[in-house]
Amino acid sequence: MAFRLRYLAHDLELALGEFVIGRSTECQLSLDDPLVSRRHAVIRIGRDAVTVQDLGSRNGVLVNTVKIDGERAVVAGDKISIGSQEMLLLSAEEHPHLPRLNDDVYRRATQTLGAAYVVDLRNAMDVGGAAGLAGGVSIPTPLQQPIVDPPTADASRSRQSFQLLGGVADKALAMGRADDAERILQALLLDVITRARDGQTIEPAMAESAAKYAARLGGATTRGSWVDYVFELYKRQKKPIPAQVVDELYTVVRKAKSIDLAMVRGYLAELRLAAPTHGPAEQFLVKRIEGLERLVSLK
Repeated sequence: MAFRLRYLAHDLELALGEFVIGRSTECQLSLDDPLVSRRHAVIRIGRDAVTVQDLGSRNGVLVNTVKIDGERAVVAGDKISIGSQEMLLLSAEEHPHLPRLNDDVYRRATQTLGAAYVVDLRNAMDVGGAAGLAGGVSIPTPLQQPIVDPPTADASRSRQSFQLLGGVADKALAMGRADDAERILQALLLDVITRARDGQTIEPAMAESAAKYAARLGGATTRGSWVDYVFELYKRQKKPIPAQVVDELYTVVRKAKSIDLAMVRGYLAELRLAAPTHGPAEQFLVKRIEGLERLVSLK
């Protein structure tokens, strides 16, 4: 019997073997929760049975609200609580309505890169074509890619998606699979920039996450459009790019091709208009961004 783990109303397929849950990005499911230990629990999946074991966590594991001691057998319908996060074990047959990718693509996404927010991952890969992670096919310029109904429709879901899909994309980048990371993240990133273009204020933490991953994609793919993304996002927010992203851009702009210098200069013009409101830290950031303009102009 095949099993799934429902988390945040999305289903993660549990392949035969071990599925580790914790705060570490090395886990198959990484949870951003201070109550969760780095390696908190492991779910072991056999052909006909599933068990869950506490890996010596600080706050323990609950099954159906009861704290377990050691390893415990679980069945479809059982609720597993880790930190403040709750999951539900289900049999695969209970979800015939969920769309499926090619089995090999899905297995690669959930096992090789780590299982996290799989429904959004499927949608993000579908944008890039049916070959998904398995094919490595090229895709159109990121900001020109048509996307209908992005998987993240509101701010809270976007935050959770960045936390979960970001870990998957980081694994892809670490494996040198930049196109895969781009396919995973592009729907989320387009959702953020689209809302910025519509005049919505993007939550600072979300804007920084979007800029951080756009910069990483720019460095990994050498596509200047991802660098343009960072400058446009913060131009529309009329705020300096965070220091950590600026630091990364100093490396990325040397690699990326066809960066829009007019976009960079337009962004700096917006910052200079707001100069009277800037404190010392923001003034220093503007100077650093001016340094990026000089680098881009020399390319």
